[in-house]
Amino acid sequence: MSVHWQLYALGSAFFAGVMVVFSKWGVADISSNLATLIRTVVITIFLVTLILIRGEWVSPLTLSGRTMVFLILSGLATGLSWICYFRALQLGPASMVVPVDKLSLVFAVLFAVLFLGEHLSWQQWAGVAVMTFGALLVIGK
Repeated sequence: MSVHWQLYALGSAFFAGVMVVFSKWGVADISSNLATLIRTVVITIFLVTLILIRGEWVSPLTLSGRTMVFLILSGLATGLSWICYFRALQLGPASMVVPVDKLSLVFAVLFAVLFLGEHLSWQQWAGVAVMTFGALLVIGK
């Protein structure tokens, strides 16, 4: 039986939820940028270990230029997201920061439609609207 994408997506959501609590505790007494750096180093060590154990290493020099450009841009976007996220967690309550941060779901869907040519049914658009209004309700706007 193959593992479906939904299981990985659920795992991602679960670990993102756990990460919020650990991150809020972690930024309590240090700069949010230092916290982001420490998190990044831990992730790097974890991923290098995982890739080596699984035998998945490929020299980046063998990858296409297009692949490298988009991975670099993705890395920069991730870094900027984490810097903003950790600072927001440092300044505000997690219960308010997280719903606003999760508007990334809405942005991701909109970008998928605009740039990836994906199509949504009216029910999916309704879900996007509910996510948007849900985030606004949670933060009290």
